[in-house]
Amino acid sequence: MVTIADVARQAGVATSTVSYVLSGKRSISGATRDRVQEAVRVLGYRPNASARALASSRSNVLALVIPLRAGMHVPVLMQFATAVVTTARRFDHDVLLLTADEGRSGLERVSQSALVDALVVMDVELHDERVPLLRELPMPSVLIGIPADTEGLTCIDLDFFAAAEQCVDHLTDLGHREIALLGTPSAVYERQTGFAARTMAGFQAAAERRGIQGIETPCESTFDAVLGTVGELLREHPGITGLVVQNEPIIGPLLDVLRSLGRRVPEDMSLLAICADDVAERQVPKLSSVTLPADEIGQQAVEALIAKLDGNQAPAVTLVPAQLTARASTSTAP
Repeated sequence: MVTIADVARQAGVATSTVSYVLSGKRSISGATRDRVQEAVRVLGYRPNASARALASSRSNVLALVIPLRAGMHVPVLMQFATAVVTTARRFDHDVLLLTADEGRSGLERVSQSALVDALVVMDVELHDERVPLLRELPMPSVLIGIPADTEGLTCIDLDFFAAAEQCVDHLTDLGHREIALLGTPSAVYERQTGFAARTMAGFQAAAERRGIQGIETPCESTFDAVLGTVGELLREHPGITGLVVQNEPIIGPLLDVLRSLGRRVPEDMSLLAICADDVAERQVPKLSSVTLPADEIGQQAVEALIAKLDGNQAPAVTLVPAQLTARASTSTAP
């Protein structure tokens, strides 16, 4: 096993100098630093994680808190988790995944365990019971999601309000005068989960601004639920010619249901979604969509958290701009 002494001999410096270069705790000349880093590369040296943790009083582990609650789509959550884990490894950190829905008690248990240095918290509600505790904990945290009160927090998310506005504007510009939002399962709205509430607010505000009729309804994530919800929606509002979807698992069943009801996309019904680009592009027809940038959000969340661990400031609220891509599923109103 290659040791720090081997690196020092290779670079022609003292072991303490190697330690300072690796830890960044003391200023070292550029030439010396380059020699040490080259020796590390040539020898394939990897500092012992336990030794680093003891020396720095840090575990080099981040906790990712993703409570698996009713109405959440696990594949989407895992896109965020993958981005968090991949970015954490760039900073030589591991990630502890916490999926139990334990609220405040779960955060208190983790913070007292000394297992992790910091927290990434997901599935954030507008009035989340975990938020007051996050302000009090000695360890830094970043929320993927935005509560109603962001004071003392670091939050990042897609600008869902603007995403919904862009969807409404796109359909209205195509001449649609009656549209509907097929939203998340009802449990997500009942918890007042931030992303769903902000999307609905943006949809309502844009429909009012453009002077069109906008109808919102939750939709459960099964074929029978989609069939029942869409059938009832079109019976009660037969003039609907555009649908906005914020519920990724219903996209495939929805296209099947529309075909079964004799509604062609986009000739009879324009359809767009807030979802990952790969999901939109593999549908037939390809969906117009606002992309859900899980990779970018996860990356920025970890970068902000590492900055806070290093004693630096991070923005209080970061809204990732919404980007709508028009594809084959939207056209002028019939």
